[in-house]
Amino acid sequence: MIDPLYLFVFAGLFTPGPNVILLTASGARFGFRATVPHILGVAAGVGVTSALTAMGVGALLLAMPVLKLTLQVVAAGWILWMAWKLLRASRTALGPARHDRPFTFLQAVLFQWVNPKVWMIAMAAASGHASGLPPGWEALRIGTAFSGINLFVCLFWTFAGTLLAWLLTTPAAWRVFTGVMAAALAASGLMVFLV
Repeated sequence: MIDPLYLFVFAGLFTPGPNVILLTASGARFGFRATVPHILGVAAGVGVTSALTAMGVGALLLAMPVLKLTLQVVAAGWILWMAWKLLRASRTALGPARHDRPFTFLQAVLFQWVNPKVWMIAMAAASGHASGLPPGWEALRIGTAFSGINLFVCLFWTFAGTLLAWLLTTPAAWRVFTGVMAAALAASGLMVFLV
């Protein structure tokens, strides 16, 4: 029988959020291979963030409203900045503009610290799907579940973006695509205050 934690994590991470939007856009703009460091960084960062949440960091955020508000403001600011960059992104017939590049591994890991969707899902998993293990083992269980499942989610959405690029054959199509992705990313940045 499948542990309900895995189903919960899959449903939470597969649905669109900042990571899904950024990876789909990166797959379309830069291709699958160039996005691999971003994929690996997201999988690692989500695992670490969820493990720390299971160890009590999530409860600390809830207990300290100033810390939570600080994290929300930083998260919203960073996500809105990335949405602006995506909206302004240009693509030539030969690919992205020379100054554009996908996330590095470290950037993707660090982004998980301000990704409101990851925090929300991790807090729900830690509180609703605990198995009664000692804290360290519980953190390992939740962290590996998040990291492993999210790796496949990231691979799927990046590949979907790569396939989507085949349909984006004109500058107008690219402008619509980047506009839609930037708007969705901006909306997820504003939703940080609802968590």
